Amino acid sequence: MAERDGEMILLVEDEDFVRSVTKEVLEMEGYLVLEARDAQEGLEIFGKHGSKIDLLLTDVVMPGMNGRDLAAKLVGRNPLLKTIFMSGYTDNAIVRKGMVDERVRYLQKPYTLDGLNDLVRQVLDCPTATPLDVLTQTSMTATGRAPLS
Repeated sequence: MAERDGEMILLVEDEDFVRSVTKEVLEMEGYLVLEARDAQEGLEIFGKHGSKIDLLLTDVVMPGMNGRDLAAKLVGRNPLLKTIFMSGYTDNAIVRKGMVDERVRYLQKPYTLDGLNDLVRQVLDCPTATPLDVLTQTSMTATGRAPLS
């Protein structure tokens, strides 16, 4: 499949299996995916490709810098950067811990491949989906297919 209008996603995930499968699924949908194992690597990749990156898809809980802090730094460099946070923790627990604001786009792990694809497309199509200004959906868990852990 051809790249979706050149849409580029920066995927930051510390679990190798989740990162690999997520990248493969997104590439099958036609996105160009840059992958990082942690926030520091994500910052380095963004430094090289920042103006071309349309979406940050980041785990919230990672060793070193967490996904929220990474997103804040990257959105500071590019206020138009759209962001999806993902985590294996329940969305309410993360919000209570102050990791993410209730208004952000959030993908609960384990997630389905359709759930991932649908939310990515929805966020990319939304002109206001940033960590600071997002729509009402706070959690995305789809059923009907084997979840991605």
